[in-house]
Amino acid sequence: MDLERFPTAAATLQEYEDLEGQLADPDLHTDVARSRKVGRRFAELGRVVKAIREYEALADDLAAAGELADEDPGFAAEAKELGDQLTTAGERLAELLAPRDPHDSSDALVEIKSGEGGEESALFARDLFEMYQRHVEGRGWKVEVLDDQTTDLGGFKSITFAVKAPAAGDVMPYGLLKFEGGVHRVQRVPVTESQGRIHTSAAGVLVMPEVEDEDVAINDDDLRIDVYRSSGPGGQGVNTTDSAVRITHLPSGIVVSCQNERSQLQNKESAMRMLRARLTAAAEEQAAAAASDARKSQVRTVDRSERIRTYNFPENRIADHRIGFKAHNLDQVLSGELGPLLDALQAADLAERLGRAE
Repeated sequence: MDLERFPTAAATLQEYEDLEGQLADPDLHTDVARSRKVGRRFAELGRVVKAIREYEALADDLAAAGELADEDPGFAAEAKELGDQLTTAGERLAELLAPRDPHDSSDALVEIKSGEGGEESALFARDLFEMYQRHVEGRGWKVEVLDDQTTDLGGFKSITFAVKAPAAGDVMPYGLLKFEGGVHRVQRVPVTESQGRIHTSAAGVLVMPEVEDEDVAINDDDLRIDVYRSSGPGGQGVNTTDSAVRITHLPSGIVVSCQNERSQLQNKESAMRMLRARLTAAAEEQAAAAASDARKSQVRTVDRSERIRTYNFPENRIADHRIGFKAHNLDQVLSGELGPLLDALQAADLAERLGRAE
């Protein structure tokens, strides 16, 4: 069956066959990171290839039914049913082949920072972290806290955590959570407010794809590594040794730190994960600055200067300002029931990608 309607289908099939050959090579599996990367891409393309083959099979069946209907009108109903199925399969295939962010199949690193509002903002940052934690763990994904700085009331000045999927699936952590990047505004009566007045504060969220060592070239000479004593909770082993690590990437000025682990080596490894993700995000922001508006819209989710959502506690209302989404179930959303909101964001993104593909 001719796939002229889908100009990228042939390249997708070829890449799938190439990856299949790589996975059959025993040498690949001696490199765990590369093997995992190839395996994930193969699984991702497998869903697209299945849709291509289903479309081709339906098209062949429709052609055969059409020939039979020419000779016997009794086959007309069957031909019509196959035509409807082919239309549905074509729409699904168009969605799968639409341009997408190459990081969508990656795990994610998420950073939440308190902003305007002092202690109330830090408490809201904790609320956001717990909201994401509940949602992603409900999907069977894992949350790994890499670094956090707490306040006296238990809020977060900042927290950085990884979200990892145990296996490749239709939706992966970065592909889902990238829409959360931006400024989140909260309107409520803070616990520190004695007169019952509603305050407005905000927290910033940055979502980055987790990248492998080999995907980002980092020169050791470009790094300044400082060690210091951890200041947060964690027991005697954490707080009495110089196990915390701060890494400064001199060319870019990016600084990352980690103090949650007991050993200096573990903290350095976590800090390097954060640095690789930050360098990737920074490089893509720079590329976006010189790109088309369409490309900018794909990466704008890493820009914390953009207010994206309001959480109004008195009205139990949540509003996403990018897509006009509103719902009066804020309590459920904060308990991790983000599905309808994330589905709406995914649908808006798909519509935009399909528009670019036309």
